[in-house]
Amino acid sequence: MILKPSALLLALAALAPQTALSQQAANCATRDKVVARLAQSYGETRQSVGLGANNAMVEVFASAESGTWTITVTTPRGLTCLVASGQAFETLAEALPASDSDT
Repeated sequence: MILKPSALLLALAALAPQTALSQQAANCATRDKVVARLAQSYGETRQSVGLGANNAMVEVFASAESGTWTITVTTPRGLTCLVASGQAFETLAEALPASDSDT
């Protein structure tokens, strides 16, 4: 099953608070520290942002140069947790499929 980017972000946002809180010490810090670390260590900048469950801010950071990416979730209190990371990031702008007006 392939999830659309919006569905993937919603799924991650729903799971992230529980996962992030359970691993808080190792994967969370203040947002400014996390953003600085992603920029300095990996050359990643914010590529997209959305609002998740309980007003959590979901962000995708990536580096066009290295292709690395990181998804973070920030709580309303400013705690930012790493949710996922990987390689081979690509920016896409796919068109919606044609809809059938007969249905």
